[in-house]
Amino acid sequence: MQRPKNLRIFLYGSLLIAGIALAACENQGGEGAGEAHIPMLDNFFARHVTRVPVGGEVVFVNNGDNPHNAKAVDGSWETRQEMASDDSQTMTIDEPGVYEYFCSFHGTEDGAGMAGVLVVGDVPYQAEGGAEEEVVGEASGVTRRVPQDHGTIQDAVDAAEPGDLVLVARGVYEEEVIVDTPSLVIRGEDRNGTILDGKFEMSNGIQVVADGVAIENLTARHYILNGFFWTGVEGYRASYVTAYNNADYGIYAFDSVDGVIEHSYASGGPDSAFYIGQCYPCDAVINDVIAEHSALGYSGTNAGGNLYIVNSLWVGNRAGIVPNTLDTELLPPQREVTIVGNVIIGNDDPDPVVKGGSFAAFGNGILLAGGRDNVVERNVILDHANHGILVTPNIDKNFWFASENEIRNNSIGGSGRADLALAGPGSLGNCFEDNDHASSAPFLLEVFHGCGGLRLPLGFDLLTASRTLGYYAAAPDGFELRTVGNQPVPPDQEQMPGGADAEVLPAVDVFENYDLEIDAIELPDPRAALEAPLAQEVTLVTAEAGSPGVFQLLFGLYGYLMPFVLLAAWVTLALWDIVRRDQLARGAAMGWIAAILLIPFVGVIAYMAVGGSRIPGWMRGVIVAGGLGAYLIILAVGALVGGIV
Repeated sequence: MQRPKNLRIFLYGSLLIAGIALAACENQGGEGAGEAHIPMLDNFFARHVTRVPVGGEVVFVNNGDNPHNAKAVDGSWETRQEMASDDSQTMTIDEPGVYEYFCSFHGTEDGAGMAGVLVVGDVPYQAEGGAEEEVVGEASGVTRRVPQDHGTIQDAVDAAEPGDLVLVARGVYEEEVIVDTPSLVIRGEDRNGTILDGKFEMSNGIQVVADGVAIENLTARHYILNGFFWTGVEGYRASYVTAYNNADYGIYAFDSVDGVIEHSYASGGPDSAFYIGQCYPCDAVINDVIAEHSALGYSGTNAGGNLYIVNSLWVGNRAGIVPNTLDTELLPPQREVTIVGNVIIGNDDPDPVVKGGSFAAFGNGILLAGGRDNVVERNVILDHANHGILVTPNIDKNFWFASENEIRNNSIGGSGRADLALAGPGSLGNCFEDNDHASSAPFLLEVFHGCGGLRLPLGFDLLTASRTLGYYAAAPDGFELRTVGNQPVPPDQEQMPGGADAEVLPAVDVFENYDLEIDAIELPDPRAALEAPLAQEVTLVTAEAGSPGVFQLLFGLYGYLMPFVLLAAWVTLALWDIVRRDQLARGAAMGWIAAILLIPFVGVIAYMAVGGSRIPGWMRGVIVAGGLGAYLIILAVGALVGGIV
């Protein structure tokens, strides 16, 4: 009569575990709230305007060397009086509204100095002085010339009305500009000769907090944060602009939608050359850009939905294109980015200055970190120290799955570790099909994770995840600004057709009206792409793709399939042992069943070691230690023969 009792325990435990597992998958693989981080630097806030939902978390982080704080002008909230360097404080504001705030050490209540605006909830906000100004989609016909009519770019912007053109002559302009008038077009007369220079003393070259603003045909360099920066806007465009050796991002759109970044160049960014973050749907296009000598060519935290990265060159960065999910911005997870027709070469340069988390992406052409439903196809990806394309979960405050990503029809070669890689655990439903490649991790990735057939639920490479953790551990804490200035200076870039006389088009409905035929984009020619003006000459050293030999096939299959065999055998044996233990209490039985099924390998090894199993100790040792030992020995032999990928 004891056997049915144990069987019931087993069945009840299995049902309980299945429910817990499904709930966990739904939580970690679904959507989260995230946080809005506002860095405090010396002596300014990183963004002029930040938008959060009611009850959303706002994290003030002191990334400067001096003490800072943040206080609402209306007195409704404030951080600690003195936040030291590297200190942070989380605020939650439950009342919708527009909150002006300032640092009492370095700003004033009237908005002078270190100050910003926090918009909580779905409330209208217009920058001061622009309450009656509306977005317009057509040019006004008015041109405001700098320095002929206005001494500075900021003076011209402040005097402008929606639809005006601010035309900036050749010269070096040592200023930072905040644009709070919608529908302006800011254009340089000479892309390479009209230069904004922050001298590593000012925050952003041009920061835009108004809708519909386009920036064209000029250069920004040597800013403590970003070259060109749109935040919290609807409608933006960067055309034929250059941003180099800025200490955060080159060209940056945050919490902004309906945008185009095209025909532009960025380099020397310690975070990334190009960035689109915290938007869904983004309704945005990055087209025909060049990114080099940066920590990341492209970074996009929690950004996606009608977001296209196409026809561009990513070369000589520490890593190439890196969409990612993090809890440090709102709207996680990252999802639904389409990456097509790009040339991605040699993104394993150790020299670019790098910030913290970007360090871990080293040596990858395309890295999908904790994202879902992305499409990567018809790209050429060559010469990377680690992987051509890597799909991996990402961990922050939460563990973010990498799921349902499609990797098709790419040409990949010359990767140091693997051309295609799927890291785990936490990579579900991803597929790989018709990619021209020589190696993969795990072995035969396209066979076991095809887009039209078999997809093994546990088919991932654990070594990649452990290596990434090692990179995180080795990441530097910070850098000196002077090292940013040491990055290569780019050669002259292509001028905007028409120059000063080109048609004036405010950035209104730019995504809807953009001519983008995704299906017409073909696999690019990398040598033609490298004819672009780059800071350094690039040499292709790719290895030819080839079929695996017999030893590669045998050892690769063994290395891929043997963990499944071991786990299945151990779990079966452990559950059978629990079922026949008549004296084991129901709670203990259910606990061990949960551990065995929910914690792969570790749970069953723990049961065999300390769970009171009735299997003789010598036999448990042979089964567990012997199985692991045999597996490791075969892998070592395979590596020596040269067959393990």
